Amino acid sequence: MKPYKTEKIPEISENPGFRHTKSLGQNFLTDKKIRDTIIEAAEIEDTDLIIEIGPGMGVLTNEAAQKASKVIAIEIDKSLIPILEFTLKEYDNIQIINEDILKCDLGRIIADAGDFATIKILGNLPYYITTPIIMKILEENISAKSITVMMQKEVAERMEAGPGTKTYGALSLAVQYYCTVKHIANVPKEAFVPRPKVDSRVLRLDIRSSKPVYVKDEKTFFKCIRAGFGQRRKTLRNSLANATGNDKEKSSRILELTGTDPLRRAETLTMQEFADIANKLFEEQKKE
Repeated sequence: MKPYKTEKIPEISENPGFRHTKSLGQNFLTDKKIRDTIIEAAEIEDTDLIIEIGPGMGVLTNEAAQKASKVIAIEIDKSLIPILEFTLKEYDNIQIINEDILKCDLGRIIADAGDFATIKILGNLPYYITTPIIMKILEENISAKSITVMMQKEVAERMEAGPGTKTYGALSLAVQYYCTVKHIANVPKEAFVPRPKVDSRVLRLDIRSSKPVYVKDEKTFFKCIRAGFGQRRKTLRNSLANATGNDKEKSSRILELTGTDPLRRAETLTMQEFADIANKLFEEQKKE
């Protein structure tokens, strides 16, 4: 096997020693322009710790290691570890971990790495688990500055969406509550081996130092959001009943107290309006 180059990925993936694991959603980036765009967007500095999710064959790892203080690459596929060790052998600032990102203790991994000025997260995420990965990072309050990742275009559109659009929903609000979302690039399916059935998009999620709305209780806030979008075609009076224990009278009262038209639908509400409803619900529940 020859030393790593982006254009060598088709050759490596056809090597008898490599077994492509379709169930893991493996699509390896081969486009150098897109690779460079992702690295540039991540704004990697020589004092940074980079956590890379799903390094695959090391396309992004190779470039990140040239700029960062240290790169920790977390790869679930055991068969890719020897390939990564080979393609990245010239670097002494890369740590490869064979674990499932959804099951590993990311906070512990970062703590064990030592002290770094800034932590940034990078990755080409498997389409089928993009949302769980992003929400794990955000909900566990990982002390990262940004998350620069490639994902299925459809999922990216949902993360970017605003009120009144078809793609606006619970994911939009959750991601935008924790982050500011920056569109980096669209990526055609031709940029991968094997070629996926859909196009991709690169986003940079800059984690907020302070939240955009005041929320008295985050559990209640997200419960209201999930209830509102659980059945999108229902009016708020009916959909929010799921957040009040199916008490439609209570949901109507909450909406009245916040000055919200009960006949509106969830996709028309701003984050601030959801926060107002959740805060009023939390206040009322404390009185009970």
